[in-house]
Amino acid sequence: MNVYGDRGNVLTLARRLEWHGYPAEITEYNPGDAFPDDADLLVGGGGQDSGQDRIHADLHALGPRLADLAERGVPMLMICGMYQLFGRFFRTGEGRVIEGLGLLDLETRAGPKRLIGNVVVRHPDLGEVVGYENHSGQTFLGDGVRPFATVVRGAGNNGGDGTEGAVHRNVIGSYLHGPLLPKNPAVADLLIARAVHRDLELLATTADRFAALSRRVAMRRPR
Repeated sequence: MNVYGDRGNVLTLARRLEWHGYPAEITEYNPGDAFPDDADLLVGGGGQDSGQDRIHADLHALGPRLADLAERGVPMLMICGMYQLFGRFFRTGEGRVIEGLGLLDLETRAGPKRLIGNVVVRHPDLGEVVGYENHSGQTFLGDGVRPFATVVRGAGNNGGDGTEGAVHRNVIGSYLHGPLLPKNPAVADLLIARAVHRDLELLATTADRFAALSRRVAMRRPR
């Protein structure tokens, strides 16, 4: 799934891998395709409820393989709709339950209003991260995950507990569109470092300088 330009996360990872000296090969996956079990890093985007319905059966068929990759430490970034589907379930406003994979210990329920707007969060190691959220689901974390970040401005997971996203091993789930990684290259480098199993040298590219500028602008924008 890919809304709000979430494919930009894939392009950012590929380019930054090259800048760090690693060849990048992008394999797109659609329902029914051969699954790349040798993937070094997985990325999933957001989607509307109809999109989630279309991929639901295929995603569940892949569930054991995804769980194996997650437990082996393969880094994953799952945004919005895919974040919800990596949890235990999503309960719609009509009461229908969409079963998730259960890779992340969390549950999501449709809220009374959509949570929309610019977001600033604080990651414990990376500092301030910016993005844009647009989701009706309110996500609540269980004991088996920790928050990706804490909310500085915006709603985050549910608009109430000050958390944004979830982390288990090297799996990151988040509501942050934007897309997330072009504006926050430190998050991209975190994923890459875990994929290549080594620390990375700090980059000082023009793209990094523009990303820093865009974050400063985004943090001044109204909600």
